Amino acid sequence: MNKKQKLMLFRIIAAGVLLVVLNLVPVTGWARAVLFALPYLIIGYDILLKAAKGIAKGQLLDENFLMAVASLGAFAIAVVDGKGDFNEAVAVMLFYQTGELFESVAVGKSRKSISALMDIRPDSASIIREDGSVEQVDPDEVPAGSLIQVDPGEKIPIDGHIEEGSGTLDTSALTGESLPREVFPGDEVISGSINLSGRLKVRTSREFGESTVSKILDLVENSSSRKSRSENFITGFARVYTPVVCSLALVLAVLPPVISLIAGNAPMWGDWIYRALTFLVISCPCALVVSIPLGFFAGLGGASREGILIKGSNFLEALSKVDTVVFDKTGTLTKGSFEVAGIHHCPIDEKLLIELAAHAESPSSHPISKSIQRAYGYSIEQGRIRDVQEIPGQGICAVVDGKSIAAGNERLMTAKGIAFHSCHSTGTIVHIGIDGEYAGHIVISDRVKDTSAAAVKGLKANGIRKTVMLTGDADKVGRAVAKELAIDEVYTELLPADKVEKAEQLLSQQEKGHTLAFVGDGINDAPVLSRADIGIAMGGLGSDAAIEAADIVIMDDDPAKIPLAVKIARKCMGIVYTNIAFAIGVKVICMVLGALGIANMWLAVFADVGVLILCILNAIRALFISKGNK
Repeated sequence: MNKKQKLMLFRIIAAGVLLVVLNLVPVTGWARAVLFALPYLIIGYDILLKAAKGIAKGQLLDENFLMAVASLGAFAIAVVDGKGDFNEAVAVMLFYQTGELFESVAVGKSRKSISALMDIRPDSASIIREDGSVEQVDPDEVPAGSLIQVDPGEKIPIDGHIEEGSGTLDTSALTGESLPREVFPGDEVISGSINLSGRLKVRTSREFGESTVSKILDLVENSSSRKSRSENFITGFARVYTPVVCSLALVLAVLPPVISLIAGNAPMWGDWIYRALTFLVISCPCALVVSIPLGFFAGLGGASREGILIKGSNFLEALSKVDTVVFDKTGTLTKGSFEVAGIHHCPIDEKLLIELAAHAESPSSHPISKSIQRAYGYSIEQGRIRDVQEIPGQGICAVVDGKSIAAGNERLMTAKGIAFHSCHSTGTIVHIGIDGEYAGHIVISDRVKDTSAAAVKGLKANGIRKTVMLTGDADKVGRAVAKELAIDEVYTELLPADKVEKAEQLLSQQEKGHTLAFVGDGINDAPVLSRADIGIAMGGLGSDAAIEAADIVIMDDDPAKIPLAVKIARKCMGIVYTNIAFAIGVKVICMVLGALGIANMWLAVFADVGVLILCILNAIRALFISKGNK
């Protein structure tokens, strides 16, 4: 709880304790009214202030006005009937503020700004002057067409193309693809990429403000403001309910006495005003204001028990209406780390091939090399290795146990004059040559998560109309994963701006009353997470920016939690709608009986409290929705 919520809890407890104590004090008349005004003001002073401000602004008919009139009406009734029973006046406000506290805790604070995303913004650029000197400047000061230098470990500050040097770039922050990209003179490079090896000289093609990294930041800032939000039910309901009940109470207080006067009978003003005030007290929607926020709160709590963090009740409501789920690939449906997926055309023992390849690749820090070393599973004996030669864009050569090992792509095999077998498997292919003879190739790929297929199947079982995958990966790889998981549509080789554009197209195709959810994990996914109706981030390995931008976070990165989240949201909303119908139905009956003079004050209170308890018990059921619970 934050400081404001703790203060409200203190006020609720203090008012409740005072209410109990004052009922034990033998005081009557105006002294009792003054004493009961103390807990009433403790719990309701802010509602009275809001109602007064609303009246001053001409905004009368909201829930604050209704609560003020109903509770003050209860005080008036206590004075008029002469019995001095002020419990209802305090209880009305106490119930309302309890509901407000539940709602405040359920929704929580607004999402923080996506400060982690700023990590991809370079602090400076190394511009090369005409005399050959290098000067550190702000990226905003670098004009298009300038020559800049990017050393290993630095971010490329501005989009451009390489004029001199070669190296390896980490583009995962932009494309979501964890496989580093090798670049050579003439290749285009985009800002936000990290140079892993080799000094690069880049000729900028645009100014910093037009570069990819700036566009990503702008997309996140602007797309969040366009995001639709479900309006809180109680506020929307009060806009209709409050003026209706206030108008009916006014009619009840005035019309019957006037008709009696016209008919020549006694107007009985006191009796009808008493009924009107009773009608207002009965109309107080205690069951709604407590059970509805509690229903959302229980749903949020039940989801959190399953490792699903939903950031507010409005997101829970929107999730219940999802009919299209859009996925990122790398790190979301796949593990985001490369593993040896197979060994083909190997005339020698496969374990020996992996052992020799792992030793030859051990001097390299490349992810592909690391994956081969992990597949070997033993410590590397450096004394067995000599004459290591890393060839940019081709692979690595070394002598291991006196054998000449060549490990790399087809270009390396061609350069060494080794006849090789092409591979049609999806992934990165590392060809191995031993003493000039072909020894097979190793297939390395990003593995699909064990529960990804079950997640897609579970979504369709929960009524999801369409599943889509957006990825920055190669077309062949993306389509292979989509086919394996039975995803309906797939779009590949997309940059962050392309993903947002595709998401906009999918959003425009949504039927009215339905929402679109996007599931991602990287910084590059943050703009789409912000733009979609519901953004779902993988929290275990996902970037901080994605988690901040998302509305829902899967804390353990398990895709199977996504259909469970949809199930929880729909079950929770079913409970909330049941409470709404039940509470309003009973409320209408009690108001009719009160208007007719059949229901007295305490009968109405008893009915209201009974409905409240039943609604709360029903709402708490949302805490226990899980995989095995229908």
